[in-house]
Amino acid sequence: MNQALKKYIENVRLWRGVAIVAGVYSFIFCILIIANFTQINRVDPVNTKVINALVERLKENPNDNQLREEIRELDLLARKAYFTNQWQIRNGGYMLMLGVLVLIIALQFIRLATKELPVVSTESSDKLLYTQKTARLWISIGGGILVIVALIFAFLTQSQLKSTFQNAAIASNPEDKGKQEVPVVQEKTEVAKTEPSKVEVVKSTEVVKAENSVNPTQKEVQTQQVVKQVVATGDFPSDNELKSNFPNFRGYAGNGIAYQKNIPTSWDGATGQNILWKVAIPLPGYNSPVIWGDKIFVAGANATKCEVYCFDRNSGKLLWTANADNITDSPVTEPKVQGDTGYSAPTISTDGRRVYAIFANGDILAIDMNGNRVWAKNMGVPQNHYGHSSSLITYKGLVIVEFDSRTNPRVFALNSSTGDEVWSTPRKVKISWSSPILVNTGSRNELMLVAEPSVASYDPATGKQLWSIDCISGEVGPSLAYADGVVFALNEYASLSAIKVGDTPEKLWESSDYLSDVPSPVATDKYLFVVTSYGTVVCYDAKNGTNYWTKEFADGFYSSPIIAEGRIYLMDKQGVMHIFNADKTFTPVGEAKLGEKSVCTPAFANGRIYIRGDKNLYCIGK
Repeated sequence: MNQALKKYIENVRLWRGVAIVAGVYSFIFCILIIANFTQINRVDPVNTKVINALVERLKENPNDNQLREEIRELDLLARKAYFTNQWQIRNGGYMLMLGVLVLIIALQFIRLATKELPVVSTESSDKLLYTQKTARLWISIGGGILVIVALIFAFLTQSQLKSTFQNAAIASNPEDKGKQEVPVVQEKTEVAKTEPSKVEVVKSTEVVKAENSVNPTQKEVQTQQVVKQVVATGDFPSDNELKSNFPNFRGYAGNGIAYQKNIPTSWDGATGQNILWKVAIPLPGYNSPVIWGDKIFVAGANATKCEVYCFDRNSGKLLWTANADNITDSPVTEPKVQGDTGYSAPTISTDGRRVYAIFANGDILAIDMNGNRVWAKNMGVPQNHYGHSSSLITYKGLVIVEFDSRTNPRVFALNSSTGDEVWSTPRKVKISWSSPILVNTGSRNELMLVAEPSVASYDPATGKQLWSIDCISGEVGPSLAYADGVVFALNEYASLSAIKVGDTPEKLWESSDYLSDVPSPVATDKYLFVVTSYGTVVCYDAKNGTNYWTKEFADGFYSSPIIAEGRIYLMDKQGVMHIFNADKTFTPVGEAKLGEKSVCTPAFANGRIYIRGDKNLYCIGK
C-alpha cells in the first residue's frame, strides 16, 4: 500500500506539474491571440490613413520625389510588417496546439496513475470525488472553448490582416476602393457546385487507380505513343505561323513579345483618330483578344451562358458565336464571381485549326474556324477563391491547361482534335492564376509554370518535369517572362527572382522593391521590365538586377506589357496606352487614349492593334 501510494504520488506530481505548465502556456497563447485580434481591429497596423494622405498629397504634387520616396519606404515597411505578423500568427497557432496536446497527454497520464490507487469509498470521499470531477469537466469545457475561440481569432486575424494590406496596396487607385476580395468560387457553405462534384471525385479516383496500375516506365511509353500519333497527324502550325499571328495571351508562346511590324503609336478614341472600327462585345469578360489570319477571337460569359465570338478583324463584323452549353458533367449552378474577375477571365488559344476556350466553371471546348463545336468537356470547378483564370496555350496538337486548384493541382494536355487527355502531371503547389509559357532554350522546348513555392519546367510533349526551383510564395497571379536563358518570376508580398534555366537551375539575383500582383513582366536579352498594379514601371539589367530607371504613372495597371518593334505597349486601367522604348533609359514615344477603361492585354497584327475595353473591341491602325 505504501509503495502504491508512493508511486502514485510521484507520477501524479510529475504529470500535474507538466499539466499546469502546459495549461498556463496554452492560456497565455490564447489571451495573446485574442488580444492581437482586438488590437488589429482597433488599430490600423499599416497606417492606411497616413498612406492615403500621402498619396493624395502626391497627386497634388506629382513631382515631389521626396514624398514619393517616403511612400515607397512606408510600403516596404508595411510588407515587412505583413510577413512578420503572418509568421507570428501562424506559429502562434501551432504553439497553442502543441501546448494543448501536451496538456491532454499529461491529463491522460494523471488519469491512468489515479486508477492504480486503491479506492477507499466513504460518503465524504464520494462527494469530494464528484465535486472534483465536476470541476474538471467545467474547466475542460471552458478551456476547450477558449482554445477554439483563440484558433478562430487567429484565422480571422490572418484574413483581416491580409485584407488590410491589400486595401493599403491599392490606396493609390481610387477606382479600386470599395472592392472587396469576395471569393469568386465560394467554399463549402455554397451550393453543391462549389464542392468537387461526385463525378469529379470518381474521375480523380479512376485516374489514381489507373496510374497505380501502370508503372512509370510503361506510362511514359504509352504517353510517348499517344504523342507520336498526335504529331503524325501534322495538324498543328509551324513556329513561323504562330509568330505571324497572335494566338495566345501575351502572343507567341505567351511571352509578351509581338513579331508584327508597322505598329501605330498614336490614336484617340474621343476624336476617332486611327480608330478603324469598334464593336460591342455581347457578354462581359476579362480575357484578351487573340488573332489568326483575318479573324479575331474573344470570349464572354455571365451567370446563365458562356460564349465565344469571332470577328472579322478588318471590318469588325461578328462572323459567328459559339455557345458553351450542354456540356457533360458541367455543374448545374454557376459559381458566384466578383465583378472584376467574372465568368470569363482566361484568354482563348488558337492554333489556326481550332479555337480553345475555358470558363470559370471548368468547361473547356474546341471550336473550328467556322464556329462549329468539335469537342467539349468539364474539368471540374476549380477549388480556389477566384475561379479559373489561367489562360490556355497550344503545343503541336496539344491544348495545355495549368490547373493549380486547391484540390488535385496539376498541369495536363488534351488532344486538340478529340479533347482526350494525353498526359497529366500532378503539381505540389498552392492555388495560382498565372498562365503557362513555352520556351525554346536552344536545346529543347520547355513548358514553364509558376506557383508557390516554385518555378517548374516540363516537357510539353509528355508532361515530364524537367526541373524545379523554390523561389516564390503567395497566391501567384503574374506569369513568367523569359529571355536569353533566364526566366523571371515575381509576386506581390514575395520577391522578384531571376533564374538561369537548366537541369540545375540557378538563381542569379532577386529583389523585393517593386512587385506585381496582376501584370506579368516582359524581358529582352538585356533588360527586364516590371509593372506594378499601383502604377510603377521599373527597368532592370536582366543579368545582374541593376535598376536602370523607375517611372511612376498616375493610374494603375492590370494589363501586361507587350514588346513590339523595340517599344513597350502598356495599357493602364483608364484606357491610356503608354508607349516607350524598351531600353535602359526611359524614353516616351506616346500616350494614346482609348476613351474607355480597359484591363486586358492588347493583341497585334501588322499595322494594327486590337484592344478589348470594358464593353467594346477596338481596331487601331493608320
